[in-house]
Amino acid sequence: MAYELLVLDVDGTLVNTKKEITERTKEALWECQDQGIKVAIASGRCTEGIRHQAKAIGLDRFGGYVISFNGGRITNFATGEVIYDITLPDGMIHELYDYSKKEHTGILTYDAGKIVAHSDTDPYITIDAKGCDIPIWVPEDFHRDVKFAGNKCILTGDPAHLEKLEKKAAKDFEGRLSVYRSEGFYLEMMPLGVDKAYGVAKLLERLGYRRSQMVCCGDGFNDLPMIEYAGFGVAMANAPEQLKEKADYVAPSCDEDGLVDVITRFIKDW
Repeated sequence: MAYELLVLDVDGTLVNTKKEITERTKEALWECQDQGIKVAIASGRCTEGIRHQAKAIGLDRFGGYVISFNGGRITNFATGEVIYDITLPDGMIHELYDYSKKEHTGILTYDAGKIVAHSDTDPYITIDAKGCDIPIWVPEDFHRDVKFAGNKCILTGDPAHLEKLEKKAAKDFEGRLSVYRSEGFYLEMMPLGVDKAYGVAKLLERLGYRRSQMVCCGDGFNDLPMIEYAGFGVAMANAPEQLKEKADYVAPSCDEDGLVDVITRFIKDW
């Protein structure tokens, strides 16, 4: 099978546990793109939070794509053109802010290259700010000061609490939002039907490719939809067991240059 598109998650897939992209991985991805294979990053992060990784693997030089917000926005990284964008329903951010207070969670969203949150000391929010290398803005009055729709919100909190809340929130927002965890401590509150599979499907339409021509690689709960949707779905060895069970192939871990293994075995034919 000739694959034309390689889609990569960031944390635990493209980057290792030190949050670094190894030279071997960079070189393999540069070679792929030099041979005409399109590469895209698909992440739950905001677009700005992926910029360093996208540049490091040459998406600006080779015309690659960034699928951010778990499928909510697609950007041509070479030109900066946003080719697809979907936001939460009007007023939903304010409803979710009140919901977070009721359910005793933190909350964050994104706007203009920054995190917008209830607090800049919430440890789960500072993890995201550090990983994305973007600042945190805490509005003085959330309802008064937040005037944008937003691509998504994240409820933050103890994993045990969010595991229980996931089912409750899915029921509370049934028919209005898609609800799922990306990490144990992040509960994604997304526009209805939007996930990474939705995002890669939109990119396939844009490129004129079929599902069978796409390889998707990931390691997190939010990667499962695109791994199942792809012509060839890859879970990293560091992924949860339920993800590995659904994948077509389990690659070595992110600390073992797992993507190099995938490229060598299934994509490289030059």
